[in-house]
Amino acid sequence: MKITVVGSGAWGTALAICLCKNGHDVTLWSHNPQKAEQMQASGVNPALPGIMLPPELSISAHASCVEGRKLVVIASPSFAIRSVCRTVEPYLAEDALLVTVTKGIEPNTHLRMSQIAHAETGKPVVALTGPSHAEEVARGIPTGCLAASPDKVQAELVQDAFMSDSFRVYTSPDIVGAELGGALKNVIALCAGVTDGMGYGDNTKAMLMTRGLTEMARLGVSLGAQKETFAGLAGVGDLIVTCTSQHSRNRRAGMLIGSGESTADAMNKVGAVVEGYYAAKSAWELAQQQGVDMPIVHAAYAVLYEGYSPKQVVETLLNRSRKAESEDAGWD
Repeated sequence: MKITVVGSGAWGTALAICLCKNGHDVTLWSHNPQKAEQMQASGVNPALPGIMLPPELSISAHASCVEGRKLVVIASPSFAIRSVCRTVEPYLAEDALLVTVTKGIEPNTHLRMSQIAHAETGKPVVALTGPSHAEEVARGIPTGCLAASPDKVQAELVQDAFMSDSFRVYTSPDIVGAELGGALKNVIALCAGVTDGMGYGDNTKAMLMTRGLTEMARLGVSLGAQKETFAGLAGVGDLIVTCTSQHSRNRRAGMLIGSGESTADAMNKVGAVVEGYYAAKSAWELAQQQGVDMPIVHAAYAVLYEGYSPKQVVETLLNRSRKAESEDAGWD
């Protein structure tokens, strides 16, 4: 199959490598001509040091490289999704299928990535998401992901394109839950990093992750997602890997904040997009709109945007009124 991956960051490049190994005709598009030339000359993407690019991988800095491609993978950062889709839209084939692999919620509109891609191109979109660090996928470390779409045929086409002996893909009709899980877990992962930076232990992180997952599902269901999706790869699976891994930018940013750095300094020191920072604001706004109780997300928003200290919000969270763990505990 002819496939273009739009976005030459670590994740886009890792997926391009994965697709090349599956025998597809793959082009990797970079918006930066100098970076494209550098990758062509060196055979390496600086975002994935030590990993050689497949010699059969084509690299381009021209948006026209999506022409005639059945599958177009959109791997740009969330803040650039809309402009990137506008850039490639004139060149898309009539029967092109888009695959969004970015996890985020657009500020102000609160749209998911697939919604933005469809709005800008008019093409059908499948979301590919799950617990998947680029560094590990590029090295062929066993990984599981979810291809989500209301259209079963389209979900299975993406499943077949990416499936390999090291990259297992499941399908789901719940694109709402799949995308919200991928975006919201970044907020909880940033909070998990804060608890690490404050010197708290495993007990704290287990509590945070479990209650954070409850909040994710609560908001997701209010927006039309299936609760079960949050118990799968796009929910708890992605939450585990992002809250605990050394590769997680969200966790690293949180650790810096928890150890006393300002939010601005933490973002600068991480040196890459921290999606949880943006998602925290969108999630808090959605919770207000939907009337959904999300105390952990509210605490994250208070620290990131209102200047509260982590210590203050931890005290507030721990001193909330007592309650049952389940909202439908079954007692009379």
